[in-house]
Order: sequence, then structure tokens, then C-alpha cells
Amino acid sequence: MVSQPPPAAGVRLDWHQLPARVRAAVEGWLGSAVVAATTQLTGFSPGVAARLRTADGLRVFVKAVGPAPNPISAAAHRREAGIVSALPAAAPVPRLLWCYDEGEGGWIALLFEDIDGRHPAQPWRAVELDRVLDALVVLSSALTPSPLSPPLVGDARVEFGERLCGWGQLRDARPSPLDRLDGWSVRHLDALAALEAQAPAAVAGDTLLHFDIRADNVLLTPERVWIFDWPLACVGAAWVDVVFFAPSVRMQGGPPPEAVIMRHPACRAADTDAITAAVAAVAGFFTHRSLQPPPPGLPTVRAFQAAQGAVAREWLAQRTGWH
Repeated sequence: MVSQPPPAAGVRLDWHQLPARVRAAVEGWLGSAVVAATTQLTGFSPGVAARLRTADGLRVFVKAVGPAPNPISAAAHRREAGIVSALPAAAPVPRLLWCYDEGEGGWIALLFEDIDGRHPAQPWRAVELDRVLDALVVLSSALTPSPLSPPLVGDARVEFGERLCGWGQLRDARPSPLDRLDGWSVRHLDALAALEAQAPAAVAGDTLLHFDIRADNVLLTPERVWIFDWPLACVGAAWVDVVFFAPSVRMQGGPPPEAVIMRHPACRAADTDAITAAVAAVAGFFTHRSLQPPPPGLPTVRAFQAAQGAVAREWLAQRTGWH
């Protein structure tokens, strides 16, 4: 566990930094001028994320990005708009109200219903972690079989085979990054790459996964746990979301990953070797990504990934016995 984990906070734009035409379009759809805008600091997208209040009292949440500084963020917003619009109405996801999209090379703004909630406290409180884990059990049950399918959402097998293969990328990288890796990873690099190669087959399933569960993607209200930011959604084994979630919980002051995943019935029922292969892939992903230059407009994300990677490597060492 990191004593002071890096915050899940990137570089935000304020509402008034949006181009005037985008603000005018949003206010036109709202039918009233925006009189208050409160920027939300959590999360990493390099754009606007703000709670808006109009002159006639309407409250909405807006997230908006343009073509700079990160050219792929707009595509993620477009993907999220399509996914959220297709999710079942009963899913605990803020409802997408409207989308403003200038197309390739332009701005995109998503308007969601504003949820009057807060993120889980840090360090994690046991009662709040219990609520979130219970909500993930209900969510995986409700989204099995997946109500959405590729290409609208991804396939976990493809994600683990193409994106979450960090150990293999570190092994094959030229120039070699071994001088920047911890000693445990260097000693076991070939075995780690072989283990993560088993993950694509291990994560096959028919559950719709969020694929990026973290405290900053969760809001708590007295009645409900809400889960937002769905651009990475894919279909796979019901236990995958909890495995991805567990390192961040430990990093942010919660219990060890093994204790977290054992709260989910799908994890308890899953093949032990399958989970270990997925943990290897998660550890490799965070470790590899943490050694890369920061993406444009996202200067803080590498430290956040590095902290999760440290937890995931320790977890993997315990599961494999490779000490």
C-alpha cells in the first residue's frame, strides 16, 4: 500500500475555457444560461468536467474535450456516448442527456444527469468499500449476458491480448528498459511474459465489464452506488472488473487485493490459475505504462499507474510464490 497515493487528478479546463460556440450550443440545448460551473478535479481526461447550474435551476454534468492536447480523448468520449446510450435503463449509470459533436478534429461535449453524490473516502472506509463491492456483484449479475456486443464494446480477450501485454512488451523493447525495472520484475520477466500470455483465454466470458473501476469512477449517494466513465467497456469474465479494481483499493488505503476479490462470488468460483494469469497481465500493464512518457495533456497518470503496478506486482508474487 502506498502511504500517500498519487491523486486521481489530471489537468482540467474550466467551463469558461470552452470555445464560445460550444458553450452557446450547450446553453441553447439547456434553454437557459449557465450561472454556475463547478469543475470536478478527479479523473484524467484533459478537458472540461463540471457540474453546471442554469438560471432556471436545472443541474447537469458536462464533460467536453477538443482535438488538443490529447487527440484520442475525443474518440473516447464518442465511444462512451454510444455505450451509455445503449445501456439498460436500470443500470446504475448517469443518464446521457445530450451530445454535441463537431466531428473529427473538433470538440465533443456530453451532458449527463447530475448525481448529487461523492467519491468514496480515502483511505477507504470499510462500509463504503462493502457498498461498492456489493454494487459490483449486482452490476455483473445484471449485465450477464452482456446487453451490448462488439463492435459497440470491446472483447476482453482482445484487450488482454493486444493492450494488456506489458511484460512481453518490456521483454522485447529496444532499447531495453531493464535498468528502470525493479529487481523482482527483471528476475522473472520471461516467466511473467509467459504467464500473461495465458490471460486472453482466461478472461473469456459473457459479462459486460466496465474495465476501469476505481474510486474516482464511482459516486455514492445515500441510496445507490453510481458507476460512470464507460469508454473502455468490453465483454468478458464476470470477475475481471474486481481484479482490475483491487490494486487501486490497496493503493488508496484499503485491504489487500486478495481480500477484495474474495468478496465477489464470481472470483470465488473462478479457476485460480485464470485469475493469476489476469493478475499478471494487470501488473504488466501498469508496470509497462508507468515507464512510458506521459500522454499529451495527462501529466499525472503515470504516477497513478506506477502505484497500482507496485501493488499488483506484490499481489502477483504472493499468488505465484515467485519471491
